[in-house]
Amino acid sequence: MIDPRSALDAVGLLPDTEIDIADAALHFARVDAPEADWQAARRHLSGLAREAVDLAVGVPEDDVATRARVLALLLSARHGYAGDAEDYANPRNANLLHVIERRRGLPVALGVIWLHVARAVGWAAHGVDFPGHFLLALEGGGAVVLDVFAGGTPLGVRALLRLLRAAEGPKADLRPGLLAPMPARAVLLRLQNNIKLRRLAAGDLPGALACAQDMLRIAPDAAGLWHETGTLNQQLDQVAAALHCYERFLALVPQGELATRARTAMDELRSRLN
Repeated sequence: MIDPRSALDAVGLLPDTEIDIADAALHFARVDAPEADWQAARRHLSGLAREAVDLAVGVPEDDVATRARVLALLLSARHGYAGDAEDYANPRNANLLHVIERRRGLPVALGVIWLHVARAVGWAAHGVDFPGHFLLALEGGGAVVLDVFAGGTPLGVRALLRLLRAAEGPKADLRPGLLAPMPARAVLLRLQNNIKLRRLAAGDLPGALACAQDMLRIAPDAAGLWHETGTLNQQLDQVAAALHCYERFLALVPQGELATRARTAMDELRSRLN
C-alpha cells in the first residue's frame, strides 16, 4: 500500500503542471481518515473522468458555456455534488474522501473534483483564489467563472461584485488580479489550510502543526508555512524543531519584518537551551 505521506513527499518534487490534483488531495485525506476506502474513492474519480469523456463528445472546442453545462450535469445533477451550507465548518467538508462519500464539501474541495474532471476531458480549467470563496474558471473560446459550491452556477460581474463585497465590505470593487489562475499546489494548500484553521480554532495545536507539516511536504519552499510551523513548535515547547523551521524560513526570506521576528524567536529559543 502506498504510504500517503511518502506520496505527498513525491508531489513536493513535481513541477506544478505535473501534479495530479485529485490524487494528491486523496493522499492528504488518507492522513486524516485512514479508515476510509481511498481505493474506492480513486475508482469513483476514474469513473467520473470516463463519464465526462463520453458527455464531452460533440461539444464544440470554442463553446465554454456548453462545457460548463456538461460539468454541472455530470457532477451536480447526476452525482449530486453540492456545497454543504448547513454544516460548513465540519472538517469532513475539506477531506476529499469524506466529500466523495457524502457528496458535500467546501468550495475548494468540490473544486478539486471539478478540476479533475475538466482536465480528464482536456478542457482548460483553473482555480480562482477569490476573497472568501474559491471559484473555478473554464476557458475555451472565452472564459466563464463558476461557483461550484452552488452547483456550477456561472457568475457575471454583478455576482462577483456581491461575493467580493460580502468578503471585503460594501466599498470593495473588482480589480485586476482577482481572477488570476491558481496553481494546483496553491489549490491543495488552500484545501488543507481549512483543516489547519479549524484545528487552531479548536485549540488543537499538535493537530494544526501536523497539518502544516504535511502541507510542507508538497510545498517545501513555502516560506510562510516554515514560519508558521516554527511558531507552532515554539508554542509546544519543541525547541529544536522550532529552530529548524525558523532556519528554513530565513534561508528563503532573509530580510523583512517576519525575518526579524524569526531571529528574535530564535534568540529566545536558544536561551532556553542554556
